[in-house]
Amino acid sequence: MEQAYGAGKAGGTFDPITFFQQPQTILRIVSWIFSIVIFGCIANEGYVNRPNEVEEFCIFNRNQNACNYAVGMGSLAFLCCAAFMALDIYFPQISSVKDRKKAVLADIGVSAFWSFVWFVGFCFLANQWQVAKPEDNPLKEGGDAARAAITFAFFSIFTWAGQAFLGFQKYKLGASSSLFSQDYTDPSQDPAGAPTAGTEYTGYTPDMEANYDGSGGYQNQDY
Repeated sequence: MEQAYGAGKAGGTFDPITFFQQPQTILRIVSWIFSIVIFGCIANEGYVNRPNEVEEFCIFNRNQNACNYAVGMGSLAFLCCAAFMALDIYFPQISSVKDRKKAVLADIGVSAFWSFVWFVGFCFLANQWQVAKPEDNPLKEGGDAARAAITFAFFSIFTWAGQAFLGFQKYKLGASSSLFSQDYTDPSQDPAGAPTAGTEYTGYTPDMEANYDGSGGYQNQDY
């Protein structure tokens, strides 16, 4: 079967079972869930205070930047996963190989970027959690949420790196058939290949036979 960057020619039917069984789709869903856990844990239980205080502070050593990083990056990663899952669904319908190549390269770059973002986030959150003062949280509230955010930030490094690796595999696959040249466009979407408006097929008429002199027909060969 002719394929270009891991998908067949445009116009095929979408099979949800096959789609959700693909390793890249599984990793996107897992990364999507991890991002929900990270920003959900910090947004709900990431701010604590002392018994004699009213204002709440970030559980990570009272460093507001740590909580902002976790919530902000978690929210953006959630949206990014959703966007690329939509692109994965639409990808087989892209008729131009050039556009498919751009989509695959974007997937590789964005996935590698998020893997780096979560590596920085894991190091940042783990460091701030390690130096947090016990007296800032005497009731030990939100400890499980903080550890969960750190843990899933660590796991997210590998889920996004896995997506980048799978994207690179698709990029190496490229266009496996000459039918998918770099300038290939689905004929159904090519205006130049469409019949001219108002043109009708006239069919075969007796005048055609009357005007045919046989000069271009088959001729016997002498051997």
